Amino acid sequence: MPPAPVRIRARGRSFLALVLSPERPLTAWLAGLDAQIARSAAFLAGKPIILDLSLLDPDDEGLAELLPALVARDIRVIGIEGCTREWTQLADWDWPDALGGGRASGAIDIPETDVPDAAIADVPAATAPAHPVPLVVEQPVRSGQSIVHLEGDVIVIGSVSSGAEIVSSGSIHVHGSLRGRAIAGFGGHPESRIFARDMRTELLAIDGYYMTAEDIGDEVLGHPAQALLEGENLIVRKLP
Repeated sequence: MPPAPVRIRARGRSFLALVLSPERPLTAWLAGLDAQIARSAAFLAGKPIILDLSLLDPDDEGLAELLPALVARDIRVIGIEGCTREWTQLADWDWPDALGGGRASGAIDIPETDVPDAAIADVPAATAPAHPVPLVVEQPVRSGQSIVHLEGDVIVIGSVSSGAEIVSSGSIHVHGSLRGRAIAGFGGHPESRIFARDMRTELLAIDGYYMTAEDIGDEVLGHPAQALLEGENLIVRKLP
């Protein structure tokens, strides 16, 4: 008898990508990007980036040079949205067609038979959990570590070292010193906040709005503080 065929398995992989949404005029937007990179190069370093062109028009000046300009800045674009390949200025772009990296998730079994379309239609769509569960981190988060939790708040009992990163779809609570990067409200949750008993962060971000240590006043650094959004402004305030 011929040997049984090898069973093929696949693994799911989720991606935490940042979205850049350029605005016109593009020369000014790129200058602003350069200024941000100069102040906090680690914010974009090594991150997969989605380029969203929905704020631009096909005939905007400088659009043809935008992707090459990002590549020249070592920005890793893994996807482009908010446009079509028919835009004339994008004709010579080297469009990304594959994704790499990402966080490993659970195993996925490949079905051995085709699933009828009718059966697929009966499968309910996945929904977010009704009661997001916070992630409690009981050890210090050391330099180089990245904690990602996209289903609720992150609570760190200890400190977050410089060079470490916390990413949460909800709020972030650090009961020690926050020296690394804290990115809260990921995925469209502007009500999220960032709390730290000792605010010394390299970078704070909530729902895409961010600031670096240079933007935080000296009266806040080294004190208990919280960060929150007021409209489109990221505010950091001392806690009593």
